[in-house]
Amino acid sequence: MDLAEIWRVMRRRWYVLLPGLLLTAGLVTGVYLLVPVEYVSQSTVTLLNSKKATVAFDGNPFLSTQASLTGMADGLARNLNSDDSRADLKAQGLSGVYEAKIADNAQGPFMWLSVTGTDPAAVLKSDQLFTTYAAKRLEEFQAQQAVTPEAMIRMATIVPPQKPEAQTKTRLQYLVMASALGFVLSLVATFFVEARRRKAAKPGRRRPVPGDSGPPQTPEPDPDPAGSGEPADPTATMALTVLPASAFRSKASP
Repeated sequence: MDLAEIWRVMRRRWYVLLPGLLLTAGLVTGVYLLVPVEYVSQSTVTLLNSKKATVAFDGNPFLSTQASLTGMADGLARNLNSDDSRADLKAQGLSGVYEAKIADNAQGPFMWLSVTGTDPAAVLKSDQLFTTYAAKRLEEFQAQQAVTPEAMIRMATIVPPQKPEAQTKTRLQYLVMASALGFVLSLVATFFVEARRRKAAKPGRRRPVPGDSGPPQTPEPDPDPAGSGEPADPTATMALTVLPASAFRSKASP
């Protein structure tokens, strides 16, 4: 079946295709209204060496880097993503979904702190709260290990919580899926009806006509055409009358 034939079928069965397309439009509209736009705000922080460890560098923490800082960043990210931290942040008013992780392709102890939600203002406020909570959790985590304040690892904000950006990828994917599904189902229904109609209209299959009880019947010959009351003998032959020879002689004499 080529494109021309497909187009002819769609035009011929428009009464099936059109309702399907209208239902598809309604489905897409429903997805557009039910799937909200999500916003993401993200901040970038880094862990710095302690004051005690930076004495040899005149107190400049960026000149003193250790592999242990990256390990500490990983441990802090796991702690922030724990159930206890989630419950604590929720109690403090954080809304949405947050995540703490090591920054991609990081060359040091850099962390990404992000919050996702549907309200831009609430997302920004939650990310600010999350960034402050991360620094506090780092200090508490070391205090539990009885680390002195001069030897504690510190946290610095490299990029503050950014203005929330709309994430339309997920919503767009749902809209495309709904459109494709509705259009395909409409085409399937259209060609299904076309196939049924073609099957019913095949040669040799006569549609019943109201009042027609069946095919015409050939009339049978009358078994008793003379009306004698006896059926005609199919083996009977026609009898010929033989005239006597004297009849021919009388006609021939003058």
